[in-house]
Amino acid sequence: MNVWETAFLWIALALAASVVSVRLALSVALAEILFGVLGGNLFHLQPNEWVNFLAGLGGVLLTFLAGAEIEPEAMRQHWKASLVLGFVSFLGPFLGAMAYAYYVAGWDPNAAKIAGIALSTTSVAVVYAVMIETGLNRTPLGKLILAACFVTDLGTVVALGLLFAHANLWLLVFVTALAVTMAMAPRLTRWFFRQVGVHTSEPQIKFILLLLLMLGALAVKANSEAVLGSYLLGLVLAGTMAQNRDFLHRIRSMTFTLLTPFYFLKAGSYISLSALWGAAGLISVLLAVKVVAKTIGCYPVCRWLRMSHRESTYTTLLMSTGLTFGTISALFGLTHGYITQAQYTVLVSVVIGSALVPTIIAQAFFKPAIEEQRAVRTEVPKRASLVYEEG
Repeated sequence: MNVWETAFLWIALALAASVVSVRLALSVALAEILFGVLGGNLFHLQPNEWVNFLAGLGGVLLTFLAGAEIEPEAMRQHWKASLVLGFVSFLGPFLGAMAYAYYVAGWDPNAAKIAGIALSTTSVAVVYAVMIETGLNRTPLGKLILAACFVTDLGTVVALGLLFAHANLWLLVFVTALAVTMAMAPRLTRWFFRQVGVHTSEPQIKFILLLLLMLGALAVKANSEAVLGSYLLGLVLAGTMAQNRDFLHRIRSMTFTLLTPFYFLKAGSYISLSALWGAAGLISVLLAVKVVAKTIGCYPVCRWLRMSHRESTYTTLLMSTGLTFGTISALFGLTHGYITQAQYTVLVSVVIGSALVPTIIAQAFFKPAIEEQRAVRTEVPKRASLVYEEG
């Protein structure tokens, strides 16, 4: 098969996934994973070297955008509540899934760690889409949920980097370069954007790519994961990106048009349908472990923050979703030999299930009415930083 024929097949699948996602109102990432499953099992679609590079770059840019999309004002307004909610949302399923995979399912320690990381996530993509669709992104509750999602995924990315990094000179170089880049990037980016302005050659996008590729190269040298640096860089540049929405739209269009289809199609192509049928029981149990662990951690915190039962349940269910970072973590484990293809199939199937089941339940039975949202007082000593007041 020549390179053009290979490219044609991948883009054909990407286009089909895009059309289906529009028609059925599905997340395009989820649709691309499902079409990747079809491509891998029916057409024996196999990633090659250039597909792997495009997929890897897509994962890096997607992670950067996830960090850059954070709303700085929402984080400042709800930072205490979002830190507490986001932390317990990460920690509960991380420990629960890792313990179940190791002690009950009999996975080795590294595979159990990947399971814990992959199932600790909250899907920013799914939650953001739900917030926009319902209009809750304009409410205090919606802003809190979005801010907490970023905290959860930050914990996931940091855990992935720390648990599988090797202590050597390159790790020190990477950490130093990351710290220096994060400190300098906001001011340097604003200066560069002012100097070059908007141009058809897109020097602004190339500048961001330069920073991401530098951090990615050093991360790989340190046997870490490139997405760690890209997510943190996105976080520190969130304020700058908020002032450059046109730029963010352009880089998002490039990423979702050309790069992320290869990433999600590749992720789906590794799922074995034969292994899927044989592991249906384990998939169901791990999905339950994730949702129960999220519930044990998130629901009491929501009640502590004086949310109603309906708002607490809705928030907990949305925090139980997963997709992008769960897939990234599982694919990292597979490509680095920490998990087998059968284990990868199990984890990605659980991730896909968590993108669908909690979202459907939350939207069908617990969606708060926007007009019922009450005022928010962001500073409450001795109790919480978020209170839904009466009246």
